[in-house]
Amino acid sequence: MRVVEKFGLGLFLIGLAAFIIIPFIGTYSISEELVLANTKEIHQQKMTEILAPMYGQNYSSNFAFLSAFGENFDSYNESLKDQQLWDQVIWDDYSFALALAGLKSPVRENPWIFFMLSIGLAVVGGFLYNFRQHHNEPAGIKNNGIFHSSLKNRGILGMLTGTFLIVFYIGLYWFPAYLVTLVWMVSPISELLSGNPASQWFLYGLIYTLAILVMGVRMFRKYRGNKYQQLRTASVMFFQTAFAFLIPEILVLLNQPYYDFKNIWPLDYDFFYDYQISTFLSSGGVGMFMLIWGILLIIVGVPVFTYFFGKRWYCSWVCGCGGLAETVGDPFRQLSDKSVKAWKYERVIIHGVLVLAVVMTAVTIANYFSGFSFLGNVTNQLHSFYGFAIGSAFAGVVGTGFYPFMGNRVWCRFGCPLAAYLGLVQRFKSRFRITTNGGQCISCGNCSTYCEMGIDVRWYAQRGQNIVRSSCVGCGVCSAVCPRGVLKLENGPEENRIHDLPIIIGNDSIKINV
Repeated sequence: MRVVEKFGLGLFLIGLAAFIIIPFIGTYSISEELVLANTKEIHQQKMTEILAPMYGQNYSSNFAFLSAFGENFDSYNESLKDQQLWDQVIWDDYSFALALAGLKSPVRENPWIFFMLSIGLAVVGGFLYNFRQHHNEPAGIKNNGIFHSSLKNRGILGMLTGTFLIVFYIGLYWFPAYLVTLVWMVSPISELLSGNPASQWFLYGLIYTLAILVMGVRMFRKYRGNKYQQLRTASVMFFQTAFAFLIPEILVLLNQPYYDFKNIWPLDYDFFYDYQISTFLSSGGVGMFMLIWGILLIIVGVPVFTYFFGKRWYCSWVCGCGGLAETVGDPFRQLSDKSVKAWKYERVIIHGVLVLAVVMTAVTIANYFSGFSFLGNVTNQLHSFYGFAIGSAFAGVVGTGFYPFMGNRVWCRFGCPLAAYLGLVQRFKSRFRITTNGGQCISCGNCSTYCEMGIDVRWYAQRGQNIVRSSCVGCGVCSAVCPRGVLKLENGPEENRIHDLPIIIGNDSIKINV
């Protein structure tokens, strides 16, 4: 390892260590004034009574503060639940808001210093480490010792990385009060962009965007000389930075609804929720444009673009989930399961999520236009279930945390309802395919090894059959790593696109074009 890479790795590890330590720096205390300022008016009087025992107390850690908060808050709610007084239960969780307000920390007083010591060092270190990566490797063949890497082949470093990601996502989604110090650290950036203090979601969006930019440099180095890989890497970096991060924040600064113009239902599963529709309709012409734009993307954009270019136009060029998978997740792409058993599970699970999203949306719309006389508050329970199980646990904890265990496209392959929608169009009505030249295939296996979607590409290549699988995201890496130029991504006529030859495995016959 060269000196610059060692130095960069050292800076990254120092920044990461600081990022892990920062949430535990500071003390906490609250007063009646803070409680009144950070709770809803309907709950203010009761919350000041519930938390009265905490006034004047100084808590040395977030664990101590949140433990005391939970003891007082939960005991009140539990007593009401025991008496079946459900209408008096306080369902709102004020732990994050009060921990954020009650924090006393050097991080809150000097956020820029701690930002540079943690995220700043990690970003600079990442750039230095990646800048000269793969400098001496030949173009094309990338099967270069990954299966001997502790990080990239489920070794101890991979397990530690996966565990860190899982713990971070669990904290982000369900225990954000433990991250308030980190939120204060990035608040100046949030105020600069949107005029508002940061939330845990701004913290996540910032880290998410910086991770894609840093690891995008690695993709440029790894696939140098391959114009397709260079362009799509630049594309996902641009769309994440501009459309997913900067533009929504600037819209808020301009008193417009927060909106990601590239996010499409059903991935954007709350697009038709009543509060979203009300926000669009109450925001004048801009809000109406957002609503119409989103609907047009669903019913016109997806089928038209997918017909001409396959699902790659979104999954590999635009999508933020795909952008993270293709940059941060690229070192783990070889871990995807290529077995027929995994393929069977994949088709059932991902289309099951799509059906669930469609049903939930249909019920939501029907309930909205019926004035909530159709199912009343049942839709809220359905939203909560979907948000917890799919939007948080599947897409976040499993979808990203399992990179080092199951590869980088776990969510895209098994859970994303938009990927399922795009895949159905790609499979049955699209010009996209990956063509193969069986006569040139030497069965090296690079293509199958690096297929992040679990497709046994070599099987098709050996037989000279087009690859038209609905799961294929058209990343083109199979073509990039082929030493003989056997594979080619094409948008051609639909005729002769699909072969009807079966895959024979034991006594089972499975159509390859399913």
